[in-house]
Amino acid sequence: MKERLPVALVVLAAAVAGLCFAPVFGVVALLPVIVVVAVVTGGAALLSESIVAWRPLVVTLAGLLAVVEVLLFPTTLAGLPTGTTVALLAEGVTDSWQLTLQSTWPARPEAQLVLFVPLLVLVACVFGLEILLRLRKPVLALAPSFVVIVLSQVFGALTGLSAVVAALAYVAVAAALFVVSRPADEHQSAQAFLPAPLVVTAVVMAIGLLVPMPGPAYSLKQDQLVPVSARMTSPLDDVANRRAHPDAPVFSVRPACDECVPDRWPIVVLDTYDGVTWSAGSRYRRLGTELPPPDLDVPVTRRDAVISLREPETRWLPSQPWPAAVSGAEPLVEETEGSLLAPSPLGTDAGYALSWWEPQVGASLDGFAIDPALGGQDGVGTPPPGIAELASDAVKGVRSSFTSALQLERFLRDNYRLVDGTGGQSWPQLRRFLLDTKEGTSEQFAGAYVVLARMLGIPARLVVGYGTPERMSGGEYVVHNDDALVWPEVAVAGVGWVPLDPAGAATSGAGKDNGLTAATQDAREKLPADPLDPPVGPGPAQQAEPDEQRSPFPYGAALIPVAVLLLAWLGGVPAAKWVRARRRRRKPGSAAVHGAWLEARDRLREHRVPLTVGMTPLETAIAAATAGLPATAAGMRTLASTVDFAMWSGVTPGEQVRDDAWAAVRAVRRGLRARGLAARLRAAVDPRTLRS
Repeated sequence: MKERLPVALVVLAAAVAGLCFAPVFGVVALLPVIVVVAVVTGGAALLSESIVAWRPLVVTLAGLLAVVEVLLFPTTLAGLPTGTTVALLAEGVTDSWQLTLQSTWPARPEAQLVLFVPLLVLVACVFGLEILLRLRKPVLALAPSFVVIVLSQVFGALTGLSAVVAALAYVAVAAALFVVSRPADEHQSAQAFLPAPLVVTAVVMAIGLLVPMPGPAYSLKQDQLVPVSARMTSPLDDVANRRAHPDAPVFSVRPACDECVPDRWPIVVLDTYDGVTWSAGSRYRRLGTELPPPDLDVPVTRRDAVISLREPETRWLPSQPWPAAVSGAEPLVEETEGSLLAPSPLGTDAGYALSWWEPQVGASLDGFAIDPALGGQDGVGTPPPGIAELASDAVKGVRSSFTSALQLERFLRDNYRLVDGTGGQSWPQLRRFLLDTKEGTSEQFAGAYVVLARMLGIPARLVVGYGTPERMSGGEYVVHNDDALVWPEVAVAGVGWVPLDPAGAATSGAGKDNGLTAATQDAREKLPADPLDPPVGPGPAQQAEPDEQRSPFPYGAALIPVAVLLLAWLGGVPAAKWVRARRRRRKPGSAAVHGAWLEARDRLREHRVPLTVGMTPLETAIAAATAGLPATAAGMRTLASTVDFAMWSGVTPGEQVRDDAWAAVRAVRRGLRARGLAARLRAAVDPRTLRS
């Protein structure tokens, strides 16, 4: 019976450690599983006290059964594990942690991903309980759960308020285990020590809430990506074949509202060009529950639509530049580009609900700046002679801005002609298009635009997708092969990626009067016939005056040293006093009794009881009684008798005399508690008694 509370605390520490995986899955997904595992594990440990030799096995099997019933019940037969269940448990040990690292977070709370967390909690419970019940070392019993905490922070570190709450919870459990596991005669000293960690944790909490902390410096996730086959056919190579079969349906779109209709649907972003071919990004992850909104200067709105596939063997899924969530499918996502890729081909019966973040830019993009920080500058291979001069002439000397991006678009529209066919994307083919024939496919228009823009310092990328047709019957848009498009996008400061149309191929269809497309068209119409070098603003906000551009005072950096010093004072002083008291008590013979006298005198000095140099213990007792502390005075009188015996009897004090002296010190401290919490806290952090 007496071991129930320590057992519960060790199990609770493991549960708190498991909840530190909240950045990975979210608390809502983890809490039910971890609670069930912890309760079952603790109960099994208490019920198996009579079979100590079999206790680890019983506890492990009980915990595994709890995991099975909560996460893997569909694989069981009337609640009993099957071969499939055992196989999934094995995968939980070997694969689930890696699959989770390959996902965007919060990850989907699916069994194949989340299994490793309750299994870690179970292992921490089993080892912690055995250390507690066999070795009788409660502090060491917390080591397995602490290892789980360290592992959780290597996955994804807690920050801000969540980190403060987790730290306080674990410290509270550890302090409670420390108190309840102490021998009966040491409970009072343990309880007296509790205010120190409480003060320290309170200071940590204040710092965590008031001082901005940097994000995690490292995560195992950084080096874990889903391997994607490089042998898949690029959608860019398939555009000409699609146009040869224009009436074949590809997918249909049912938007949540009329304003939700974009004018085009990207399927892949091609960002890398080596002078021969365009390549897509390769940093794909499993899409978790939701991607956060982009960090833009303009507001963003969440849009929704349901997409139904109409052709077999589909892997590149229609998306938007800033996808938010997908339900009904589990695609891979290239976070920096927004491309969605199905892990295996999907058929015509597949469909999914897509949510995305749409920037709200207002009426026009006229005067906006470009944003190289978004990317789109990965090189152009080795341009042939004459291309650099052509790029410079196209923008008429206008420096890199959204205005120069529109000027380059107009240059291609006015001086080149769109034709059908397969033009190719290598530099010899683009050179022939730009300098000789001046006739090319929409793919060549888009590819040429991107390489010319990059040569001018305008961040740009190539996108393959589909235009949105006019509304069809039944309230949905049916996209066909004839709607296949290739277009360039440029990075605009504060707005993100903005699509352009140098070939003039996307002039009809739904969505052209909405969002970025309408704002781009307004800026296109305001483009002067002979542009000079206009002033370029930073985006939707006006450029700040020079005085306003100065960096703000780094309050956080200035507060950190102050906070560290404050923490060192509030936590270090009580800790130093506790260490000094332990050293005094452990001295041999009469030195331990003398140390008790010094300890009691220092406690009275901390509480500002008037003392003078040379006072004897009895005189100190009188001073305590005069100060209105009768219990403290009684403790001092008891201490006086032990001091007299140790000093003047001529006999080395035995263990009993030393214990009586320190029992008197505890009585003195109990008497001082009558002065109230404020006085006790002030005394605990008073550093003056640390001086000789």
